[in-house]
Amino acid sequence: MSTIKSFSVGDGDMFYIKHGSDNFTIIDCCLSDENREEIISEIKKESKHKGITRFISTHPDEDHIQQLDYFDDEIEILNFYCVKNETTKSVETNSFKRYKLLHNSSKKSFYISKGCSRKWMNQDGDGRGSSGINILWPDLNDKDFKTALQNAKDGNTPNNISCIIKYSLEGGVTAIWMGDLEKDFMEEIKDRVTFPKVNILFAPHHGRKSGKVPKEWIDAMDPDIIVMGEANSNDSDYASYPDHNKIRQNGAKDIIFECVKGKIHVYCSNKDYTIDFLENEGKSSYD
Repeated sequence: MSTIKSFSVGDGDMFYIKHGSDNFTIIDCCLSDENREEIISEIKKESKHKGITRFISTHPDEDHIQQLDYFDDEIEILNFYCVKNETTKSVETNSFKRYKLLHNSSKKSFYISKGCSRKWMNQDGDGRGSSGINILWPDLNDKDFKTALQNAKDGNTPNNISCIIKYSLEGGVTAIWMGDLEKDFMEEIKDRVTFPKVNILFAPHHGRKSGKVPKEWIDAMDPDIIVMGEANSNDSDYASYPDHNKIRQNGAKDIIFECVKGKIHVYCSNKDYTIDFLENEGKSSYD
């Protein structure tokens, strides 16, 4: 069994995967003065008995690295997975400065790209199983990705250097994260990424219209659930996936996916949030 948690952090992203193996993965960081102590305490508790903890940064936009310096001070990041880049910003926050420090660390950083492999990310070894994480994008030789890298280096948005992460549990869940990839960029590269059947898709760009996933990708993934982030309702692309079940994090708040073989149990922190496409089996692993 494994657990995926999507934190309700407002206009930003933060997740963790508590793997069934000796692995724990955090994806992105969006802490605030109001939530940081509670979130850090939970991550410390849930990762306590795991031998390998990794942090994956999809891209260095502020709402995905917010208070990364605080996170690193409280939970020392020993394995920092990121796309190699030279992003610049006219104003460097403490979060971005810490991102660059981790990104440039020869001891802590691991640069991810399409098809990359590493022990315990997607390789077994030394008596420890893998985490089941694979990277579907970026292709380092792709011309559009190179353009996105240059744009980020020139001080423009780093959204389109975002990686695509696949997590799969043998006999169970397959989930996809896409950072903040933008609609026009995804349309350009839609024939260059291959997707499996997916159970959970975390909509890119917090579910905004600007992050609408190409129809070809949606058809290939055929997601059982699309999690729409906490984008403003006026910016939400909720109506663009009419044939698929959706959970709105604006309403559900924190979401936990308890992943067992052949099934996923879904919990949310808002007791008044309801959806009609799931069966109530009376499970009580979480409040």
